Amino acid sequence: MKIEWDPKKAKSNLKKHEVSFEEAATALNDPMAATGADPDHSITEDRYVTFGVSEKGRLVVVSHTEKDETIRIISARKASKGERELYEEG
Repeated sequence: MKIEWDPKKAKSNLKKHEVSFEEAATALNDPMAATGADPDHSITEDRYVTFGVSEKGRLVVVSHTEKDETIRIISARKASKGERELYEEG
């Protein structure tokens, strides 16, 4: 799948959360990544949240949409302690 994002949003996300969208894209390729629907954050489009380990070895949470063969990253941040524990429990 192709992965894209808004460059302005990527810049503000990096400043706010210290996770680049480039790094977030690598977490989407984690073979152990867990993805689920995120209906609470959009009524106009289907949104998803993925928990995955990036190429930097950090567990990150990536909010994204999917349309056709394209994933569009909306936001990314480091996982909280509780999210990390859930991910590690499987």
